[in-house]
Amino acid sequence: MPHLVVILGRALAVGAGFGAATSLMNALSHSYADLSSRAYTTSGWSVAEIVSVLLDSGWAWAGLAVAVGWLVRRAGESRPAASAQGGAAAGALALLAATAAYSIVDTIRSGGQIPWYESEPPIWWVASVVFGAPLGAIGARVRQPGAIGLLARLTVPVGAAVQMVVLPPGRNEVVETIGKTIVWTVAATSIGLVVVHFLLVERRRRFLAAAESP
Repeated sequence: MPHLVVILGRALAVGAGFGAATSLMNALSHSYADLSSRAYTTSGWSVAEIVSVLLDSGWAWAGLAVAVGWLVRRAGESRPAASAQGGAAAGALALLAATAAYSIVDTIRSGGQIPWYESEPPIWWVASVVFGAPLGAIGARVRQPGAIGLLARLTVPVGAAVQMVVLPPGRNEVVETIGKTIVWTVAATSIGLVVVHFLLVERRRRFLAAAESP
């Protein structure tokens, strides 16, 4: 139990850091944006804006929950049921902490005109739990062998690729194109590496099983 408390504490810290970094990067990208310029509005972009768009995407927040769920299993919890429960708790806590930190930093930047817990719509707090828990449980299965582990490892890259089709990032066509190119490239590379690794491991497992059989 003390070990799990430490893991959940780290999930809170990681989530808070991610939320604060996302808010700060949004502020930095806005400082580079010259929205009074028609040319910049329609085709302008900056590195800060691209990073902001990537961090503030749904797939990145989902990846945060999956990552902290993976940390639960990596920390040494070997029982699948227990690691899934711990991953679910870690995923939900990480997204709650990220939402809180994002809200607090946004409130500070805006001069604290409204309470930090009211700066974001209630739906984001609910979504942190509704989506964070299952995503954290999926993260706890990432190290699991077989088809379940494969599906868990593919969750984030496949989800990121799908989001680029359903809800591409960016306020103009140039930002959108750069964002989609980066995400699709990384997602395709990740999917390829995951699948190849899975096939090699399965091939080796079958070879060893055949060698051991009488």
